Order: sequence, then C-alpha cells, then structure tokens
Amino acid sequence: MSFRPINTITKPTSVIEGAGVSLDRVFGFTEPEKHDPFLLLDDFRNDDPERYKAGFPWHPHRGIETITYVLEGSVEHKDSLGNTGLLRGGDVQWMTAGSGIMHQEMPKGNQKGQMHGFQLWSNLPSDQKMVNPRYQDIKSSDIPLLEDNDGTKIRVITGTYKGITGPVDGIASEPEYLDIYVPPNTKKVLQIDTYKSTFAYIFNGKALFKYSSNPVGIKIEKELDGREINVRDLSGDKTLIYFDKGEYVELQTFDFGVRFLLISGKAIKEPIAWHGPIVMNSRDELMQALKDLKTGNFIK
Repeated sequence: MSFRPINTITKPTSVIEGAGVSLDRVFGFTEPEKHDPFLLLDDFRNDDPERYKAGFPWHPHRGIETITYVLEGSVEHKDSLGNTGLLRGGDVQWMTAGSGIMHQEMPKGNQKGQMHGFQLWSNLPSDQKMVNPRYQDIKSSDIPLLEDNDGTKIRVITGTYKGITGPVDGIASEPEYLDIYVPPNTKKVLQIDTYKSTFAYIFNGKALFKYSSNPVGIKIEKELDGREINVRDLSGDKTLIYFDKGEYVELQTFDFGVRFLLISGKAIKEPIAWHGPIVMNSRDELMQALKDLKTGNFIK
C-alpha cells in the first residue's frame, strides 16, 4: 500500500458570519481547486450564547450541497419550501441546494450554553447544479458506529469503511465522511481511496500524523519509527491536515487520545464561479443567479 504524505498543515481563521456568529473558518473562498470537491469548512463552537444566538437568518444557496454536523446544542432550520427540522447532538443534515433554496439555521446551546458543530460545503458538477433541492436529515442513532479492538471508534456518516456504509447516499462526489476517535498510546492506519481529495480536521486531543512537519518544541520520551519526537510535532485541536494521494493515512497517539473528521471526495475538476453561498460554473450563470434573486425567480 502507498502512504499518503502530508501536503499542508494549517489553522483556522476567526470570522463573523450570519447575523453575528463567531466561528473558525477551517478553509474556504481561497484556492477552491485545492480541496475539490469541497469548498468550505466552518467549525462553530462557543460557550457564550451571545456569540452565536443570532444565528444564520434567511439566505440563499444554489449549485452546492451543505452538510451540517452538530456535536453539542441544537440547530433549528427552516426553508422556503416549507421544510422545518431540529438537529441535535450527533445529528447530520445533508442539504442539496441544487437549483436554489432559501433557508435559515438558528443555533441553541445545551444546558451549559455550549454550542459546537461543523458545516461543510461540497460542490455540485455542472449537470447537477440545477437539480431539485433535497434534504437528508440523519438522526444520531441512525449513524453506524464501528469499534475496533484497540478502542478506536469511527462514526460512518457517508461512504463505506470496513464494510460499514453510512446513511447518506446519492452524492455526486462519492464522499467519505468519518468522525474518528483514537485512544491514547495507539498507532492507527486508516485506508482511504487512493485518488480522492482527503483532509483531516482535529477538534479534540492530539496526535502525530506520520511525516508531520510541525515546529519542534518540548521533548517527550517517546519514539516513532526509531526517532525521538516532541510535543509540538503533535497536531492538536483546530488543525487541518491536507494529504497528497495515496492509499492510507497513519497516526500515533501518546498520553492523550484524538478525535477528528476524516473527509474525502472525488474531485469534480470544473470551472468555479463563486459569490457567497452561490457556486456556478461560469460568470454568466452566476450573474443569472443574482438576477433571479433580485427578481424573485430564484426558487424554481
């Protein structure tokens, strides 16, 4: 098997979105071809309701899919087609905006006021840009959990891993979306489709991903592959790791475990014309979408 080397390791940027929601933008709006078919990933987490309660009031989407994964708190959503719903901890919504939809998402914290979730945007190919909108609302209890003998736990949201298939289906980019926990002092090899665009986003704990190039810092008395490593070689909370091509990803945990998203998808490789929540293939298509918004013809 061929190993997937690390291409880049980056940290999110703090931004304000919606009606005043503080969140971390893991990637988005720059170098869209790099993460193709994925366009954007936001990590929204906060213990202060004042920094997220204004939410994301009515706004449009066209030409993309939005994937919302809630860990703590809840998100109430409504749309222009009359759909409503409530996402709670562990739930997922995969929304195919297609030809166009107006919707809103209003977050609410748990009993401690904590709110945490992710939103991923995935592009649609040109022949599906104008499909009818659809939702796949997935309850936490419907997401299969794979538990390995070493204590690793993997929630399979979409795609197939070790024969376990997630509940989200019919997605053009054939994505694999995994929520993975690896316990302390564990070496793990995770197989991935060789050619799909793949990234890991760590949101709890720390791990050494093989061939990590983080700065050198405080030494710890551990070795990996015969070399001494140090604490700052470890990738920790709020770290994006983007991989080159290959068949597997390898990591090692030490005195603490790690939890991360491991996401991959088939690149679409088409031109991108992007303005806010609308992503088309050409400037003419983009201008038509904006015209539709102004003239009341956005919803098809």
